[in-house]
Amino acid sequence: MPFLQCIEPSCRVTFETTTRLYTCERCGGLLDVIYDVSVLAAEELKRRWDARLGSKAAADRSGVWRFRELLPEAEPDQIVTMGEGNTQLFDAPRCAEYAGMQRLTFKHLGLNPTGSFKDLGMTTGVTQATRLGAQSVACASTGNTSASMAAYAARAGMKAVIFIPSGQIALGKLSQALDYGATVVQIDGDFDDAMRLVREVTKDSPLYLLNSVNPFRLEGQKSIAFELLQQRDWCVPDRIVVPGGNLGNSSAIAKGLQELLEIGVIDRLPKITIIQANGANPLYQLWQRRQSGEPEPQLLSLKGASTLATAIKIGNPVSWPKSLRGLLASDGLVEQVSEQEIADAKAIIGRDGIGCEPASAVTLAGIKKLVAANSIDPHEDVVAILTGHVLKDPDYVVNYHRGELRYTDKQGEQYLLASNYASQWLHVAAERSAIEAVLPF
Repeated sequence: MPFLQCIEPSCRVTFETTTRLYTCERCGGLLDVIYDVSVLAAEELKRRWDARLGSKAAADRSGVWRFRELLPEAEPDQIVTMGEGNTQLFDAPRCAEYAGMQRLTFKHLGLNPTGSFKDLGMTTGVTQATRLGAQSVACASTGNTSASMAAYAARAGMKAVIFIPSGQIALGKLSQALDYGATVVQIDGDFDDAMRLVREVTKDSPLYLLNSVNPFRLEGQKSIAFELLQQRDWCVPDRIVVPGGNLGNSSAIAKGLQELLEIGVIDRLPKITIIQANGANPLYQLWQRRQSGEPEPQLLSLKGASTLATAIKIGNPVSWPKSLRGLLASDGLVEQVSEQEIADAKAIIGRDGIGCEPASAVTLAGIKKLVAANSIDPHEDVVAILTGHVLKDPDYVVNYHRGELRYTDKQGEQYLLASNYASQWLHVAAERSAIEAVLPF
């Protein structure tokens, strides 16, 4: 049976999964869900997982619960699913050329039911809330978490309460949460203030916390690794590139890969590579201190994180110890990119007919930068993760293509970003001759 275990080497205390916990009661460390993988046979697992692709059962149709041998236990009537997962791998030739790669593949998690990867964690998180008898759930969010939690809570018949930072959430995401019936509490502060407050409130209230500090959230998100490899016939890429915000996704992917390695489903780990925005880069700063030889550096909270990629606008990511663990195990990398690099990369992803939210585009921007620095070989087999749908932040898209995308940095200085890859936006008289004069053929 699975159990919870503190990740701190000096602690390692264990708890039952029926205990309502988010962090270790003894030391406050993060918790992992641990499985006895010694009883699982690699070939039998792959056979089961592949067989479920043709099933009509709700759990089998889920790109998360299909892999339930490596998920927390739940009775069939407790599982809250919306058919999440089953998202596509896309070849992206224009993006590959832009980055200087021979080939590049995207795993587009924005094709989930609410438009982001958060659904993969919410199906397991809300299912665990059901298992524990919770009637209401809560989270702090810059957008995608709130939309996903509200939807899954609605499906489960639960109340949802969302703490959002003041003026720092894309309206496309907020509109989802409101439409799904959530109560929205706007905090006079940033995401880190909202996160601190929701953790305080849920500690001694009936609200069940569903941010990524909850280990059951990450168990669903690790299915990204399972499904990605299943789609590739279990062929391991050289590198998986992930946006870095609260760092739950990179943590989950790394954990899932490690479990597959221990079972023998794969024979090596791909290099986990995490990309952050310049103005919201606490993990990058930690990584640089490690690279310079500082012994056992700790993550320093970044006050006033700043980026237009609101989904990763986080200065104090709670999952950083797990994320660092995955980086070190896989010989990974961390890079940062500018607002201009993000905006241009996002436009190029659109040119491949894929599209994504701004935070997703840091992957392409980071790959381009790392190839130029000879840190990524152009011939590597690379899969980049896109976390959210293009319609999550339509104002960003329109402003870029109209040449009106502005960024305000941590010092309050405002910059007009260049629209280097803008699509044409033409304004002409309502006459055929005027239209024909500007048509590109």
